[in-house]
Amino acid sequence: MAKPNLALVGATGAVGTVMIGIINSRENIWGEIRLIASPRSAGKKITVHGEELTVVALSPEAFDGIDIAMFDVPDEVSAVWAPIAAERGAIAVDNSGAFRMDADVPLVVPEVNPEQAKNRPRGIISNPNCTTLTMMAAMGALHDKWTLKELVVSSYQAVSGAGAAGIDELAAELAVVGKDASLGLNTEDVRGALAAAGNDLSNSPWAHPIALNVIPFAGSLKAGGHSSEELKVRDESRKILGISDLKVAASCVRVPVQVAHSLTVHATFANPLTPDEVREVLSAQPTIKVVDEPEKNLYPTPAMVVGQDPTFVGRIRQSLDFPNSIELFVVGDNLRKGAALNTYEIAELVAREF
Repeated sequence: MAKPNLALVGATGAVGTVMIGIINSRENIWGEIRLIASPRSAGKKITVHGEELTVVALSPEAFDGIDIAMFDVPDEVSAVWAPIAAERGAIAVDNSGAFRMDADVPLVVPEVNPEQAKNRPRGIISNPNCTTLTMMAAMGALHDKWTLKELVVSSYQAVSGAGAAGIDELAAELAVVGKDASLGLNTEDVRGALAAAGNDLSNSPWAHPIALNVIPFAGSLKAGGHSSEELKVRDESRKILGISDLKVAASCVRVPVQVAHSLTVHATFANPLTPDEVREVLSAQPTIKVVDEPEKNLYPTPAMVVGQDPTFVGRIRQSLDFPNSIELFVVGDNLRKGAALNTYEIAELVAREF
């Protein structure tokens, strides 16, 4: 059986760089690996599985002979080029938001709904949003056991969710205000310190300072005062889990953490369950690590999980006033499982068809 040929579109970007590391860390199941990026990045050299590869410019011809093409690029780029890749004979695995809610494009988490990867009439498979993905392995396992009915989720999202610009902005702000931090430092103090250093936030991904701050809004404003990130949590959870009437309430918050999204999850099920049963089910999942010994101050934090593949779950406890409900704290590296890793695992899933 011939090995499929793989392309990575966006090979030089933030997520693409993480993807290269993931490819290098896993078994080489590919024939050719082709790295694709914008024309300004063409010609760069990147080593993959010990071979120095030259990045080629994005074009229709770049997909000739490719069986699976992974896309780690902005929505508008994927919207144009993923269909072109499919037309050239590749199966496109897209990490953007361009196709997630398209009825003809499956939204896949290999631990939860791998069978949907074959249901791809457009030749495109979509990767969920990193916030939704952080809790999906856990929610999928618990839903299989007890039937999920309701979710109340609050996310605490790292600045890397806004790309390299988010990481750079936090670093720049901390360099200015971190050394002068005090309990009395307010927004205007921070703005003044930043302005004095030549940063008026005009190029920031956020309207407010992120250093030493929490911004209770992530994404763009949608109807009813909800943010786009909050609607993604609801809509994507329903699609991945196959629960069209799942009740979801989400609040998405940006926090001054470089990498790893955290979520508090209040999950209600059709059937009774206990924290010990939840720990047992989650501990049996190969991509979940349970860290839940609060008496020893052991529970997941972003600093604990950065650079690791599993999602981490802790603070597992029975809801005090809600029957059949469990509280969880879930943390995952948003650049790995939340983006690059799940995309790659979908590609590995599809590769088994060849």
